[in-house]
Amino acid sequence: MRITDISLVDFRNYGSFSLAGLDSLTIFTGRNGVGKTNLLEAIQLVTSCESFRHPQIAQLIRDGAPAARVAIEATDGDRRLSTALTLEPGKKRYAVNGKAKGATDVRGTLPAVAFTPDDLQLAKKSSSAKRAAIDDLGAQLSRNYHVVLGDYEKTLRYKNRLLKEEASGDLIAAINETLVTCGSQLFCYRTALFSRMLPLLQRAYGDISDGNEQFSATYLPSWDHLDGAEMGDGSTPGPMLVSPLDVRENGAPDRGQVRDILSERLERFSDEERRRGRSLVGPHNDKIAFFLSSRDAASFASQGQQRSIVLAWKLAEVELVRQTLGTNPVLLLDDVMSELDSTRRDTLVHLASDEIQTFITATDLDGFNPALLQRARIVEL
Repeated sequence: MRITDISLVDFRNYGSFSLAGLDSLTIFTGRNGVGKTNLLEAIQLVTSCESFRHPQIAQLIRDGAPAARVAIEATDGDRRLSTALTLEPGKKRYAVNGKAKGATDVRGTLPAVAFTPDDLQLAKKSSSAKRAAIDDLGAQLSRNYHVVLGDYEKTLRYKNRLLKEEASGDLIAAINETLVTCGSQLFCYRTALFSRMLPLLQRAYGDISDGNEQFSATYLPSWDHLDGAEMGDGSTPGPMLVSPLDVRENGAPDRGQVRDILSERLERFSDEERRRGRSLVGPHNDKIAFFLSSRDAASFASQGQQRSIVLAWKLAEVELVRQTLGTNPVLLLDDVMSELDSTRRDTLVHLASDEIQTFITATDLDGFNPALLQRARIVEL
């Protein structure tokens, strides 16, 4: 399925914008501040139902306008799909082929993988950024993943509020029961996804580095690092879970075991959580680390190596979407070509083949492969 038309009304800086006849590759070019990134954000909002900027709805509506609208037309040659998003203060409303739909019905129909300059820091950033990257992908791949993630985050916010208000032990215990239920499910979903991504990451990084460096990663549950466990060197294949959990064929740990561990650790660290006024035990506090040749990439990898890790991550995302949903995602590349050297640009250009519809933003076309430009539709803004 490919996007053929896009239209915006009162979205960000656009009063009105439309573009028809889109094909496999489109490059938006223009000076900084003209609205190139806004177009990619609009596409992401009507595909993955998220924005890499994580804005408030009011920020998406043009100043002085009561509402904004984003719409796309897509086709796979046999059927057409019309998706529209209406934005009003505090409200997001989707429609598919003229019928009102929830975001859960839209998400995953036409998945998207976005690569922005902020992503280039993924290898250096804290575990929260890595967790968010996995969860954002998981939410597109599985409706259940998105629902469980939302339930967990809502429960966590409520518990943290209770801890700050020094609520009674009975009330904390009651919310912990809900936290265990949705937290154990989120943990199983995330670690299963992590175990599927890791070999794809390793293969992609090996291709980018010509096999000269070994990439690995470690997933450390909150209860283990609270117990003093170390991340290790990440050399064990799959999600290296320090706790002795049984892992099923799909890579997910046994949920019953996870529930038992979460319950026990929540009780053990209850006094410490009260002292700190925040929740410590749960998948929101799990740690993820990347390694190159057994050395922590955040501390020891060069800038080029870190960028190779992030590029490998995006390649793995694309492949995982293909494997899971049986379709190619839309690829959104926001001003990253200028941030990559020629070798990494060529790797990304190879990904942006005719099979994958790609939208690229750039302030100029310097450094672009001439063959890429020849088959691209270039839109000057």
